[in-house]
Amino acid sequence: MADSKKYEITVATRVEYVPDQSDIEQGRFVFAYTITITNTGSVAAQLISRHWVITDATDQVQEVRGLGVIGEQPLLKPGENFEYTSGCVIATPVGTMHGSYQMVAEDGTKFDTTIPEFTLNMPRVLH
Repeated sequence: MADSKKYEITVATRVEYVPDQSDIEQGRFVFAYTITITNTGSVAAQLISRHWVITDATDQVQEVRGLGVIGEQPLLKPGENFEYTSGCVIATPVGTMHGSYQMVAEDGTKFDTTIPEFTLNMPRVLH
């Protein structure tokens, strides 16, 4: 098996606007996102850290780096997944997020997994 398939993680996202924590007049738009991380490779791998790039509609960028996700550093065997929900606050009703997870395979190989860009948007703002 090629190394690229050996170290392969798939990331799926779902986003929800959180109106009861948002304040439109104050420019506070809160979103919850649920991430499902699946090990589609052939080697167990542990999520060590994360890097997020969050951009609002005025091109204000927030970068977030840290160990693990929601206080955990899950070890995923081939075929296993890990799902978590977190949130972010931006100053506009529309924005985007993307990033990467830094992983370490059980054989010691370090690799990054891309988190594809997804849209944060208040309902009825985008068509």
